Order: sequence, then C-alpha cells, then structure tokens
Amino acid sequence: MEYLDFEMPIKELQDQLEKCQIIGEESDVDVTATCKKIEKKLAEARKDIYKNLTPWQRVQLSRHPNRPYTMDYIHAIFGETFMELHGDRNVKDDKAMVGGLGKIGNQSFMVIGQQKGYNTKTRQYRNFGMANPEGYRKALRLMKMAEKFRIPVVTLLDTPGAYPGLEAEERGQGEAIARNIFEMTRLKTPIIAIVIGEGASGGALGIGVGDRVYMMENTWYTVISPESCSSILWRSWEFKEQAADALKLTGADMKKLNLIDSIIKEPIGGAHTDREGAFKAVEAQILEAFDELKDLSDADLVTKRMNKYSEMGVYKE
Repeated sequence: MEYLDFEMPIKELQDQLEKCQIIGEESDVDVTATCKKIEKKLAEARKDIYKNLTPWQRVQLSRHPNRPYTMDYIHAIFGETFMELHGDRNVKDDKAMVGGLGKIGNQSFMVIGQQKGYNTKTRQYRNFGMANPEGYRKALRLMKMAEKFRIPVVTLLDTPGAYPGLEAEERGQGEAIARNIFEMTRLKTPIIAIVIGEGASGGALGIGVGDRVYMMENTWYTVISPESCSSILWRSWEFKEQAADALKLTGADMKKLNLIDSIIKEPIGGAHTDREGAFKAVEAQILEAFDELKDLSDADLVTKRMNKYSEMGVYKE
C-alpha cells in the first residue's frame, strides 16, 4: 500500500499494528489488548484525517496510483457481458477512450470512459488518459449507436485533460469536444455521467453532459488542474494548494453550485482501500439513476436535460 504525505500517521499506526500481531504470533506473550488499543487509535486517526480533507488532498487521492480506473469499474460492474467496441471509423482507435456494451442484470448499457495506465508502458499506450479527437469521435459514435437501439449511456470521467498535442489540434480537438457536448444535450436516450477520478477541463466535459451527473467523494471536476492554474496565476506550481481552494473543484463545492446531482460516498480512505465497496457504490448509483430516467419519453428527457444546463450559473442583467 502506498501512502500520501497526509496519511503518514495512519502508516505509522498500521506498522505498529503489524509488529504487534507478529510478536503475538511468534511468542507466547498475549498482545491482544495492545493490538486492540492500536486498532482503536488507527480507526480514530482514519476518521479524523478523512473527514477533514482539503481540496488539494482530495486531488491527491483522485490520483492515487492504486485507485481503480475505468476498466476496473467496467469489469467489476458489467463483468463478462462487456464487449468493447473500437474505432471512430475515420482515423484510428484511441486507446485513451474506451467503450462498449455491457449488462447489469438484464439491462444493457453503453459504457464509455477515459482509461489511464497502470505502469510506464500502459500509461504510454493509453496516452495517460488524454484522448485525441478520434477518441471523442469514437465516444460520439457509440452514443449514437446507443440512441439508435434505445440503450442508456454511462460515462466514466477520469482524465487530466484532452491531449494538447499539435497533431490533436490539426485533427480538430476543439471541434470534436464541442460536437460531443452539442450532441449529448439532445441525445434521445438516458445519460448517466460519473467522475471517478480526475475531471479536468473540456477533456472531461467531452463525455460529461448527462441527465444525471455524479462525483465520487474523492474526485475533482473543474476547468483547469490546480498546478496549471497556479502556473498561470503565480508563474509557479508552488501555489497549487491555494489554486485548488479557489477553483471550488470538490464534490461538495460542485453540489453547492448545483453543477452535479449527487456525491457517491467512498470507503474511508478512498476507493483504493476498498475497491469492491467502491464498485458496489457506483453500480447502485447507476441503477438508481436509470430507474429515475427509464420511463421518461424522448421529448421529456431532452427537455429536462436542456433545462438542467440552462439553469446553471448565476448572472446579473
């Protein structure tokens, strides 16, 4: 298990507990009471640390190397029923954007999301979760297919942003994202969007328009990463914590601003500490949202979605 800086008190207590258990196993000394005392301290430390997380600490948790990625959720929730679909029918198959058909029970879903890598090799293969224009066009192709066959769409957002390379701009990165946003607002099938990690900029918004939009507890969703914001405003990455505070990027901030519908609770310590618990929480939220949307007519679905986004924001005339 890897620990972040603010988790070091937990690591120290965890190490003490392991040593205590080893002593009990290797000797005749009864250390049960001591181990229970450490366990109690460990539980209290976890509770205190994770209930008072700063925005920057939530950003760190969203990037934890052991945190489950899109394909982990897909395999856990949809299992062997998942069939991946490839290509945008124009340029190529973007490995940073994955999608396909899967079932929960007897209900089919079109699930689409950004996929990061687990090590150096797979991170390069997945382009660090940063999709090119063909990734967004593949996502749109799959959404249009879902609309044709009346299949609800689930999108899983986890990206540091769309790929900013010259070749991506040459192939129309901005147009591809804008087209997705436009088409998603009027797609005649339910759309459920969930931020499972990083939700940065248009890269996330390109598959983030939905009838229901949720954020997992230790994720973030905003126009720019804290580091990039800090480098623009202060000409240095040293002010990333202040930037994270100012950006109002946490689930609580987004809910308060009515930009998302709800926050999905994570196991104490983050999704990486109890993957099965995280998978079950996301699956339950998908089914709950679908149950709310399944009986709406196409016209009502699109009208409600349009109104949802039209009412966002505060302005003065």
